Amino acid sequence: MKKVILFIVIFLGQQAVRSQDTIKISDNLELIRISENALIHVSYTVLPGYGRVPANGLVYTDRHKAYLFDTPWNDSLTELLVSFLEDEMGLRIEGFVPNHWHEDCMGGLGYLKSRKVNSYSGRLTREIAMAKNLPVPDHAFIDSLTLNHGRREIICYFPGAAHSMDNIVVWIPSERILFPGCICKSADSRDLGNTADGDTDAYASTVEWIIRKFPGAETVIPGHGSHGGPELLNHTLDLALRK
Repeated sequence: MKKVILFIVIFLGQQAVRSQDTIKISDNLELIRISENALIHVSYTVLPGYGRVPANGLVYTDRHKAYLFDTPWNDSLTELLVSFLEDEMGLRIEGFVPNHWHEDCMGGLGYLKSRKVNSYSGRLTREIAMAKNLPVPDHAFIDSLTLNHGRREIICYFPGAAHSMDNIVVWIPSERILFPGCICKSADSRDLGNTADGDTDAYASTVEWIIRKFPGAETVIPGHGSHGGPELLNHTLDLALRK
């Protein structure tokens, strides 16, 4: 009986910690703290044929400055997120990097540009944005980009085509956080999802490159669904191999 009671106490304590680590900004926007310096932003929109869909992004802070990786779905949700980060958390947005050109990654870039936030992307993302008359990131890189964020480094890589032709990954060595975004699938995903703008033939080799490149990753954040560890990359590789 004592063991049962102890289990219930531990379980309830874990649930309380989880609820405290999630900040609800609105019905369609929340923040999940995953470390002292990093938070996942989760935004929701309704997509025809899919219903209400969440999308993940990352906020990485150093003292009173923050980098944003992927925006919420649109300008209004992005404004809401930035206002909360500035007004409630005392942060200033230093820069922005999208994973790829889809709306769940840079749907709020127009708002960030209106605020004169520096934006960086892979070269292909910038070219696609220009061709599609979307807001265009200010700066572009080909293979990799290192951003100095206070005392820490953020490294962006283009690993090859997968979910989209232009998708990148973000690696934060000091936190052992890897944000592959929509390249990576959540543990409950049963397929690769939308690959209409990607390359299913290259998908597996791209994920294999990511697994080899980041053996020290401890926290892995997919584009949609719950974050986890390196097992999410292995799960994604299995899905890609049996596409």
